Amino acid sequence: METSAMARSASYTLPSAPPRPAFLSLRPRRAPALSAQAGRPLVARCAAAGGDRVDAEAPLEKRFPPFPAVMDINQIREILPHRFPFLLVDRVIDYKPGEYAVGIKNVTINDNFFPGHFPERPIMPGVLMVEAMAQVGALVMLQPEVGGSRENFFFAGIDKVRFRKPVIAGDTLIMRMTLIKLQKRFGIAKMEGKAYVGGDLVCEGEFLMATGSE
Repeated sequence: METSAMARSASYTLPSAPPRPAFLSLRPRRAPALSAQAGRPLVARCAAAGGDRVDAEAPLEKRFPPFPAVMDINQIREILPHRFPFLLVDRVIDYKPGEYAVGIKNVTINDNFFPGHFPERPIMPGVLMVEAMAQVGALVMLQPEVGGSRENFFFAGIDKVRFRKPVIAGDTLIMRMTLIKLQKRFGIAKMEGKAYVGGDLVCEGEFLMATGSE
């Protein structure tokens, strides 16, 4: 993993690369919304970039960072009890135990919910976006660095959730969960979550989570 590809300060320094040929230029994810007539440049951004945006004229490596894994799927499976078809985090790209985590869900047409939601327009259900974000939140608290945990996380409340744009097959959902408040005595954690696709905020909300022993 290249240390320059990710910074613990929650903003990324992306690796430099030589320019690519023009025929490899980026195509808009949704052509009508990002057309030249819209009068704004095409941009890409990761969830933890703190508002930094990458110019569409930049090399592909800068528009599509490699997102090196801080935690791969095998390490995630050691922490979370979820399994197919409900494990909704593929990789963790930034992580500070007890503070925040940034996770990725690669949304593909092979996901089991797409045949029914919807056959003619594959859109990721909003409730599954919320579930995926909650799983990233669980990784904030269930720390493998101290030997893992035998506790599970459960929803205790969801507030101020907003779905800004649909997430479709082929998107990469980047989710950042940040701990706001922890009441150790009662095993209650309040977290703020935001999910992005490219430069677009697609979902946000506040999560109340409760721990429970097995």
